[in-house]
Amino acid sequence: MPDKEGRSVYEVSITAHFSAAHRLKGYRGACAAVHGHNWEVEVFVRGERLNRTGILMDFRKLKEAVRQAVATLDHADLNSLPAFRAANPTSENIARLLYERLAPRLTRGGRRLARVRVRETPGSAAGYAEDGATP
Repeated sequence: MPDKEGRSVYEVSITAHFSAAHRLKGYRGACAAVHGHNWEVEVFVRGERLNRTGILMDFRKLKEAVRQAVATLDHADLNSLPAFRAANPTSENIARLLYERLAPRLTRGGRRLARVRVRETPGSAAGYAEDGATP
């Protein structure tokens, strides 16, 4: 899969889940009331080089990093968390938060966190990426 400069890159991803409650302040409609979702989180890592074993990133290590990043969100009232004091806990803001938590851990050794996608229902997703990557 070529990147924006036309270079070939590898990409790996994992999917994780968490359940939480939230409400959208300032929203007109049912989502203004407290309700919950079983969120699905997809995390994508890209790089141009594989290690000696032929791996971009060990799936086990990627899963553990994501597990730690979502741990404070799981079974929480998202509105009560410090991360969402100034911002609504929308799927978009959850994707950004997880990106910011994961980027320092996953961007190294010739690889980078490419994007995070969050689904609050099977047909509704939001994503976050930096550096011009497509969310």
